[in-house]
Amino acid sequence: MAAQRAYTTHPLVLRRVTVRRVEEVTPRMRRVVLGGEDLAAFTRNGIGHPGFAAPGFDDHVKLILAADGDVRAALPAQLPHGIEWTPAEHRLTRDYTPRRVDLDAGELHLDFVVHGEGPAESWSAAAREGDELWFVGPKSSLRLPERLDWIQLVGDETALPAIGRFLDERPLDVPAHVLVTVPDDAARQELALRDGDTVTWVLAERGDAAALESAVRALPVPAGEGYVWAAAESRALLPVRRYLQREQKLPKDRVNITGYWHREEPAVPEAEATADAAPAPGIPSPLPWLAARAALQLGVVDAVADTPGLSAGALAARLGVPGPGIAVLLPLLAAYDVVVDADGSGLRLGATGEELLDDHEREEYTGHEADLLLALAHLAPALRDGTSPWRLASGATLHDTVADDAERYGELVEECEQLVFLLTGLTADPLWEGVKTCLLTGPGSASMAAALDDAGRRPRLRIAEEGAPAEVLRGQVPAPDRIDWTGGPADVAVAAKALAYRTDEEAVRLLTRLAAWTGTAVLVEASRPDGLSPHAAEAALHAFTATGSPLRDSAALAVLAERSGWQVERTVALGWGAEATVLRRA
Repeated sequence: MAAQRAYTTHPLVLRRVTVRRVEEVTPRMRRVVLGGEDLAAFTRNGIGHPGFAAPGFDDHVKLILAADGDVRAALPAQLPHGIEWTPAEHRLTRDYTPRRVDLDAGELHLDFVVHGEGPAESWSAAAREGDELWFVGPKSSLRLPERLDWIQLVGDETALPAIGRFLDERPLDVPAHVLVTVPDDAARQELALRDGDTVTWVLAERGDAAALESAVRALPVPAGEGYVWAAAESRALLPVRRYLQREQKLPKDRVNITGYWHREEPAVPEAEATADAAPAPGIPSPLPWLAARAALQLGVVDAVADTPGLSAGALAARLGVPGPGIAVLLPLLAAYDVVVDADGSGLRLGATGEELLDDHEREEYTGHEADLLLALAHLAPALRDGTSPWRLASGATLHDTVADDAERYGELVEECEQLVFLLTGLTADPLWEGVKTCLLTGPGSASMAAALDDAGRRPRLRIAEEGAPAEVLRGQVPAPDRIDWTGGPADVAVAAKALAYRTDEEAVRLLTRLAAWTGTAVLVEASRPDGLSPHAAEAALHAFTATGSPLRDSAALAVLAERSGWQVERTVALGWGAEATVLRRA
């Protein structure tokens, strides 16, 4: 059986609220109480939206602000089921945890740490009764395991709203062991503790990773099945994650660690800048990226994290790297703060190296995304030949590669996990009326199955995948024992990100195959860049590297559909640049 999914999804709705009152919780925490008709079910521009729901103790809503003060111009577009983040130069967004939700009173409480910086804290400082605030979310709520004997709640002062809400509402009736680092005693709050609970307050500077790690290590580990939830500065949490997973060996489904904020490194004052330093080039060199990739592949980062103080020779011996290889790599790693040896006491991780301990950061250098980036070395000949850089680099199409590589296909499935937050618009579509069987294909199949389950739609599922893809999806979809793992006739077929790793020819073959099994098919694909992504300009090139085609918009999908015996009936906007294209067999 597949493990219980960790999140429940919610419709993404843009809501307007106004300030009702402002309260000082402590000298370090300000509470803004918000209210408005948008917290209940409402209709805007002819579209009906459900009432606000944030059942999870660590849910997040995204506040929408604007650097130039024009918040209306920064708002996303509201879709019937979802949000589209349109371009907005001055948009600022910040995530906050609802401290309290009182729908009977029509109120939402948000707590802001008073630290004198940041657009959200500045807004709260100036907030007065009647001021408006727009927000989106939450998009999901954490599902805690059903059987636990204890829970640890760890964080800095930014985690206090979530910790306080957990203790007030008690989603689990188990002892709670709380650890909070605060910059001074004025940040302490009264918490709703019960018999068996414990609380530890630790005085430490904001973002002090060593203090947080030391305090977590000092916590006793109770007997029985436990769960650790932690939220603080993102970099400070890296050694905590490493300790819990490597030393305590807690399973991934017993740990939830979230970076609530990111400490910006102070800029070097102009007067201290080196006078003869060369200006940074307009296009950065790939050398640091390649050096970081090599450091991760060789195990340099993990070895230095496990044993700080290693010499270069000891490091080379531990990794089995002969000759001067490590000595060639270390200077560039030191220049970019991956490793440091400032006082001659041996190698330690720098700030960049600590970030590379995070799994998501690591994947940018060693995972599927990194391999796509390396394939761009073949961009020029691929453009000349009309093929994909991936095919020139590897000798096979990406589809053929992942068909036999469970690890790589697993990365595609992981990339599609966010898709479940966007599928409300599809699962609410009338096309599902009377549907008894649904055929799924593509790495987004697990997300599609979960979205159908969340929507209360439970057709009999077929998974049209074989080999490595089927092997991966068996561990991801809900209730795999109730699924038919062969292709065959179905009322509807959904290809969820199935074209994103196929060439045009491979896409036509898949669509032709689906036409033999069903008269209605849905293609779920990214048709344009995500408006919030900092890499939006690279999206088309990323897609071209994989398939030899840029991001396929509705017109491009229509061409492929017609070649396969289909006609486009309509498209359903899902948000974040994704669309569902409904096809009928011609």
